[in-house]
Amino acid sequence: ATVIGREAHRLDALAPRAIYDIDEATSYVADRLPSDSQARLTYVELRKMLAMHMSWLESKGLQPKDVTDRRQDITESVVFGEETLTAYLLGEAAEARIEVLDDVDVVHVVRAHLDYFEAIGAVGPSASSTDL
Repeated sequence: ATVIGREAHRLDALAPRAIYDIDEATSYVADRLPSDSQARLTYVELRKMLAMHMSWLESKGLQPKDVTDRRQDITESVVFGEETLTAYLLGEAAEARIEVLDDVDVVHVVRAHLDYFEAIGAVGPSASSTDL
């Protein structure tokens, strides 16, 4: 019983294993885009935008390295809105020469990608008004 209790306590302190798979994420997001957005964005463009999103997360410290079996050590809340990420992706898409015919397509990509993060357990709780 002591060994089971100790192991349960150790596992409780570890970060959950949320595994991000770019291929799975691309399929997940593509399947959830409205048909108009699906018609305007290629699979390759979508994958590039998701990779850009992951780079942005890393630049904000939200994609730490070596998190497997590491104690959770998050000390401060990081809050960002869909608008910030959408604006970033629109700028990066233009630099990467991804032709975005309608800005709403990027909004849909952002929402579906955030839904993917939630589906794999990679996001924390939504911010309350006191966090803002």
